[in-house]
Amino acid sequence: MDIPAAIDINKTLLARIIAGLFTLLGGGAGPARISVELHRSIVRVLRPAESAVRRLIVVMVTITGMKAPLLRAHSRSMPSGLARTGDAKKRQSFPLFDPWQRFWRIKPKPKAPAALPRILSLDGDGLRRLKESLDAPSTVNKKPADISPINLLRRLEAVIGALENLPHQAKRLARALARRQKFPHLKLRMPVRPGRAPGFRVKPRLEVDHVLRECDWLARNALAPDTS
Repeated sequence: MDIPAAIDINKTLLARIIAGLFTLLGGGAGPARISVELHRSIVRVLRPAESAVRRLIVVMVTITGMKAPLLRAHSRSMPSGLARTGDAKKRQSFPLFDPWQRFWRIKPKPKAPAALPRILSLDGDGLRRLKESLDAPSTVNKKPADISPINLLRRLEAVIGALENLPHQAKRLARALARRQKFPHLKLRMPVRPGRAPGFRVKPRLEVDHVLRECDWLARNALAPDTS
C-alpha cells in the first residue's frame, strides 16, 4: 500500500471537511453567540476529524522513523495543547495525544419541575402564594441559551494548522515521545489510545466517519510490531 498517497488523500478530505465547519461559523468573523444545536453539530464532526489528523501524524512518525532532538523536561508547564502569546491573545496548538477514555460517566439526576405550593385554605395568604407560583418564570422545557464559538474556532484553527504542516507536528510528537521515555516522572502513554478512537462510530453516517476509520487503520498498522 502506498502510505504517502493515503496520507495525502485523507489530508485533502479532512481539509475540505474542516473548511466546511469553518464556514458554518462565519470564517472567524461570524456571530458572537451560536445556538447549542449548531455547536453540537460541529463538535459531532470536529471530534472524529481531530482523531483522524492525530493518526496521520502518528503514521508519519512511524513510517519515517523520525527522531527529534530531546528537550529538557519542564517541572511546571502549561496545560497540554495551549500556548499563550501576549496578554490577551491565545493560540491553541493541536493536541497530539488522545484524551483519556472514560469507562463510566456519572449522569446528573434530572430536575423535577417545581410543584405548586400546598394550599390548605384559600385565604388571603394562600391566594397570594398561588399567584406568585403561577407568575414565576417556568424552567421546564426552557430553550438553552446560546454559547460562544471561540473554543470551536480555536480548535478548528489548530486542526487547519496541523494539516498545513504535518511534518512539523510529527517532529513535535517524536520529541514528546522521546521526552517521556527519557524522564520517568512523565507518564509514558501512546498517542493512540487502546480501543475506539475519540469520535469513532461503529456505523459510519458522515464522511468524516469513513476518513477516521481509514486513518485509524493506518495508524494501528503502523504501530503494530513487526512479526516477520
